[in-house]
Amino acid sequence: MKLYSLGGLFLILSCMPAVNAQQLQPVVFGQVNMDGELSIRLKRNFSRLESDIYQPANVFNAGGASEGWPGDKEGRTILGLVLQAQANHRDARYLEAIIDQLPDHLNEKGYLGPVYKDSAWEQQLSGHGWLLRGLCAYYEWKKDKRVKSMIKGIIHHLAIPTTGYHKDYPINPSERQRDVGAAAGTTLNTIGRWKLSTDIGCDFIFLDGLVHAYQLFPERKLRTLIEEMTDRFFQMKLESINAQTHATLTALRAILRFYHITGDRKYLAEVEKRYLIYRNAATSSNYENFNWFGRPSWTEPCAIVDSYIVAVQLWQFLNNPLYLEDAHNIYYNALSRTQRSNGGFGLDNCTRQDEPFLKVAADEAYWCCTMRGAEGLSGAVQFSCFSDANRVIFPFFFKSVYNLANGLKLQTVTGYPFSSDFAVKVLQGGGNKAFTFSFFAPRWMDHCQITLNDGPIFFERTNGFVNCKTALKAGDILSFRAQTSTSMQKPANTKYNKADTYTLNYGVLQLGTEQRGLLQLPSPPHLVRNSDSLWSIQQTNIILRPVYHLLDTAINKQSDKAMQVLFEIPK
Repeated sequence: MKLYSLGGLFLILSCMPAVNAQQLQPVVFGQVNMDGELSIRLKRNFSRLESDIYQPANVFNAGGASEGWPGDKEGRTILGLVLQAQANHRDARYLEAIIDQLPDHLNEKGYLGPVYKDSAWEQQLSGHGWLLRGLCAYYEWKKDKRVKSMIKGIIHHLAIPTTGYHKDYPINPSERQRDVGAAAGTTLNTIGRWKLSTDIGCDFIFLDGLVHAYQLFPERKLRTLIEEMTDRFFQMKLESINAQTHATLTALRAILRFYHITGDRKYLAEVEKRYLIYRNAATSSNYENFNWFGRPSWTEPCAIVDSYIVAVQLWQFLNNPLYLEDAHNIYYNALSRTQRSNGGFGLDNCTRQDEPFLKVAADEAYWCCTMRGAEGLSGAVQFSCFSDANRVIFPFFFKSVYNLANGLKLQTVTGYPFSSDFAVKVLQGGGNKAFTFSFFAPRWMDHCQITLNDGPIFFERTNGFVNCKTALKAGDILSFRAQTSTSMQKPANTKYNKADTYTLNYGVLQLGTEQRGLLQLPSPPHLVRNSDSLWSIQQTNIILRPVYHLLDTAINKQSDKAMQVLFEIPK
């Protein structure tokens, strides 16, 4: 069994040469037909997003948990449906009706909610961050002039008039009430020109929509506003103010998009710095999030999705394989864990040293997380393969068919995460042209090999990937195989766990036990695989299973199941 920490290597490796993000790009939806595990998740989530609570009559009647967030439910729903429709290659049943009816709900200025002249309501701005994201994604897909007009109306009549406000956004911890708030945030108080939320920092969710709009329709005044907001965000001390992690990570995604637009590496460096603060101080032991920095109350798949996307993009831009290991851990131990059997996404408790048992905190956050799950799952589709004219990169292992811009058509099959086998069958080759194929090989994979039609082929293992170069014809099968190791790992969160607290892992899969009582393990524990999905600890009666599941009906609040996922293992 391996023993390694996921902490201090990050800053060291980030000095490696950056991948050219203009050349290395993820596949677009039209190039991929997903199958297998991810396809099941996508379809179930898409079905949930077409149930009654996401149909037009209820989207625009945003009561209950969505009350007080103009544009939030509308925007998250539109964005989720746009992405799901493209990922699943079928129309979203109610999307066009939502778009058609949206103008009827806009105020005289062209946005949702009240009109403020001398103040700003951060929950309104936050909600319109999602509305802009949804409308921008729809416009990119459909090129609908009506939607372009709505985007510009929000920018000119809601966003740009707040220029000058954000530099005064209250970030002094002594001014903010930092110990209140429920899963659905509420407006709390007013400081200066700001009506503030219990979701501290949610003003910066607005940034996500602004940057997406700027990418489509750049103009100087909008860029000035974006730069003002990023400057203020960088001044905010995340832990001191108990910032909401979802708002923080959404802002980081927005700034990574802005970096990709501008090429200014100061933005990339600042994002990396804050992501490391998050992972070292506000992640649960299974890579979910604390809802606020310094307040391990519950987790939230909205933030899990954000963290997954940020981790993948940091790998893309910095060429640091440890960020890609983070992304694997987030997808399999956090995002997959929190997707419920109905396709929606729910909340868990925050596992850490003081709370070693993983439990369901809420069956579904239907007002936000279920829609955000759509971006996480559709992001996994696109992140499954990167390519350019000469190279094909598989950062993840999913079952799929790819029609790549470089002329290759490939079918992939895999046993991951329960094995490390991944095969690529060539449906259409590249003639005599040789391509470099790269397969992610994280630290939990040993004895890697690549074969072409069952014969060995030369490869190199560098910077987290196994690479080979070959020309392929239709019918060829290129296979990547490795041994999956078991390991004891110190949790990524170094602030809320002590030195002798560990997770047990088979490859990427974190393992836990549902046996009652707090268990201490022998040192060192020896894991034995009993079946495809069950492990035991040698010379004990302790049975382990993954926190990962595929839409398990037993994962719900009523079952009250508790799984110990953190173990004290004395030296």
